[in-house]
Amino acid sequence: MDTTKKALFEYCLRLGDSSLIAGQRMAEWCGHGPILEEDIAMTNISLDLIGQSRSYYTYAAEIEGKGRTEDHIAYLRDAMEYRNVLLVEQPNGDFAVSMMKLFLFSSYLYLLYTELKASKDTTLAAIAEKSLKEVIYHLRHSSQWIIRLGDGTPDSSQRTQTALDDLWMYTGDLFDMDAIDTQLIQAGIAIDLTNIKPQWTKIISEILHKAKLTQPSPETWMARGSREGKHTEYLGYILAEMQALPREFPGATW
Repeated sequence: MDTTKKALFEYCLRLGDSSLIAGQRMAEWCGHGPILEEDIAMTNISLDLIGQSRSYYTYAAEIEGKGRTEDHIAYLRDAMEYRNVLLVEQPNGDFAVSMMKLFLFSSYLYLLYTELKASKDTTLAAIAEKSLKEVIYHLRHSSQWIIRLGDGTPDSSQRTQTALDDLWMYTGDLFDMDAIDTQLIQAGIAIDLTNIKPQWTKIISEILHKAKLTQPSPETWMARGSREGKHTEYLGYILAEMQALPREFPGATW
């Protein structure tokens, strides 16, 4: 592969991995939602996110040209080969934690896909346009819950504030960029994340204000490293469960 293709392959992994791990985490709620309607909603959100990851993996495999499939890329890599943002691999915790995580991530994806629709890479643009329709719902759904929980009972407010405080340190990683981003931005393919961060901050601030929650200080220390394959201890446990079947029975179909 030439350098642009290598960068594009890596970019697809970053986008696909983040959606896959977010979807896998949300799938853990299946059958455990607080109410039946919400159980169904979270399951559907999980399917949306995993569907987005499949699109990126299929394109990544096509770019790579080594005969791998979306399943090979999803299931047969080790933790250090994953490029998902750190936020999505954090434990589900209680319902407030999961909704806060979805809110922070969906706000990011909403802005990312809105810009990515104009990418000079027509495949990425098409994936972004399709995915945006789903993410708009994810953002609306999670925003409504954050407002309801934050401006609810003393217990729900405290739990939601704690979720925000605990997850905030992983939000800086969302906007980190490296040489791969720079190369693809210059080619008109990728998105300059510094341009969407102020918009993300505005969305977050507006919803937190309505929820009567206190936004953490911008000086908060941030965990970083996802672009280099550095992750928290939680990713390995997710992959161990997610990859158990394909690793034990390679090539199995049904």
